[in-house]
Amino acid sequence: MAYDLKREEEVKEYIENLGIEYRFGCYKEKKPEVCHLLGDYLEAIKKDFEKAATVFKSNCLDYNFGKSCLKYGNYALVGRGSIKSNPNEALSYFEKGCDLNEPTACLHAGMLLTATGPGISVKRDVPKGYNYLKRSCDQKDDMACHYLSGMYLTGVPKNVSDFNPHNSEKNKNIEYLIKPDKKQAYQFALKGCEYGNMYACANVSMMFKKGDGVEKNEEESKRYFALAQSLQKAHETAKELKFQQGLEK
Repeated sequence: MAYDLKREEEVKEYIENLGIEYRFGCYKEKKPEVCHLLGDYLEAIKKDFEKAATVFKSNCLDYNFGKSCLKYGNYALVGRGSIKSNPNEALSYFEKGCDLNEPTACLHAGMLLTATGPGISVKRDVPKGYNYLKRSCDQKDDMACHYLSGMYLTGVPKNVSDFNPHNSEKNKNIEYLIKPDKKQAYQFALKGCEYGNMYACANVSMMFKKGDGVEKNEEESKRYFALAQSLQKAHETAKELKFQQGLEK
């Protein structure tokens, strides 16, 4: 059946039928990818976060669908619907999602395990977190590559309180879990840039300018700076279009 989506009553009918199709595909045909679509439908269209969470959790545990593990992990991390924030529970779902080859789940697991600061309840495990971030970067997640580059750029101290961002000389004498390594920082920044991360491109530009981890090259510095600007403009355009679409609804 063809719908005229300019007519409000037909839009409503289309949306309701979409929900029926997703429920049938999930509960009757037991298709994990359709169950995930049902969760997205309940979240984005119906704004029923509690039911969406139930679908995502079930689809992760019963059907081993990585994207649903990531979704439920996000719910558990921030607390959504009737779910209270529980970073350790979130971590377990991110880890499962990562094992199911969902790169963003690997990213979130890695960031939780390497996080520091007040209010952090997940036990810090930098080697384990690094491995998750590396798995994510290897699957072309630009943010994971950018994050790894940052770890090598400054180093990761064993005791965070020993690190002084304003005194590089003093930092030379502290114990590191990951020692500063400009060449590794450059390699990961380059990957992040190739995968579309504007901050990584800006860092590559600066590294070429300073000769950090790579031979100085003013032309390459300008090229990557232009690329970073281009990605930033594309990002801003996408945000503006999304905002306009929201106003039109």
